[in-house]
Amino acid sequence: MTDTAISFEYDVPSLEAFRSRIAETMRHYPYLVVEEDGVVQGYALAKPFVGRAAYRFACETTIYLDRAAKGRGYGRALYEALESALRAQGIRNMYACIGDPITEDAYLTRNSEQFHRHMGFVKVGEFHRCGYKFDRWYNMIWMEKII
Repeated sequence: MTDTAISFEYDVPSLEAFRSRIAETMRHYPYLVVEEDGVVQGYALAKPFVGRAAYRFACETTIYLDRAAKGRGYGRALYEALESALRAQGIRNMYACIGDPITEDAYLTRNSEQFHRHMGFVKVGEFHRCGYKFDRWYNMIWMEKII
């Protein structure tokens, strides 16, 4: 988080805060982790979309991979497993909120958008200059996949 705009958080959450987030997620949704030789390479999770009962068949998804894990198939494996678990829960719509650079830079590229498109998501919305990090503005896009 300190050297990327993939997350618009400024500060790295404490270990206790991260554990709390995981526990809260797992009350209702999957939280999947991929490890290699005991080292976490990435994780994917789902969380409520909007938070009203009418949206209970939709969720927001998130995936993070270590930069060194790129190209090993972990992202696809995590998202396929996440989609399978969500489908089994009766979820029909997956949404992803993605930081999108106005111009690609050292902090943010369009890799996440490209990955989601490759996984079957389509872009359904864009917010302009709504995220500010590293003394620059970033857009945010929403992508959707009907499962």
